[in-house]
Amino acid sequence: MQVRPDAAGPGPRITGFADGGFRIDGRVMTAALLTPQNAAAWDAPALDALDAVALAPLVAVRPEFILIGTGAVMARPPRALVDALDADGIGVEAMDSRAAARAWGILRGEDRWIAAALLPLA
Repeated sequence: MQVRPDAAGPGPRITGFADGGFRIDGRVMTAALLTPQNAAAWDAPALDALDAVALAPLVAVRPEFILIGTGAVMARPPRALVDALDADGIGVEAMDSRAAARAWGILRGEDRWIAAALLPLA
């Protein structure tokens, strides 16, 4: 499946889904951390083990909020993670990873300063 961006903001572009992961700037990544400047393959922990340390590269860019793609289905990230990010002034928006990939394109097209953590689709 391909994702067709309406508008392309600067930074990494997600153009589709492949092999249980994401096609980002011509590479396939099973899981990824995205900032407005960079996309990196990520050895993602299980959602229930996700913490601020795992998201440190995203927190470092001081985004408005972090999109957390929770995998194939929507699930809530750990409360401790949400509370830690909130205490640091960073919001959290959780959704399934396909929806998060689409939201990334829309929000970056609006030039929003966000970050994303995308867990695998499978």
